[in-house]
Amino acid sequence: MLKVNEYFNGRVKSITFKDGEGPKTAGVMMRGEYEFDTNSTEYVTITSGRMNVLLPGTTEWKLYNKSETFVVPAHVKFKVKMEEETAYVCRYE
Repeated sequence: MLKVNEYFNGRVKSITFKDGEGPKTAGVMMRGEYEFDTNSTEYVTITSGRMNVLLPGTTEWKLYNKSETFVVPAHVKFKVKMEEETAYVCRYE
């Protein structure tokens, strides 16, 4: 079953689904800066565009480009910034 998610007044949208690896979301973020909470470990892969990420416990933003993946631990907050529309897939553990 697919579930549509919408955040930040529609500037971030995703679709939740499951495959052989488990639960995932595929989404798009418009230009802007956003902060998210995690409930589980997240493996985020950029599929289009690029994303600046500020992970918990760090003080420097890191740029991730198409086909690159970053990991966010469970039960933390992290920030992202987009200078262009960016698509991603997120796998949850």
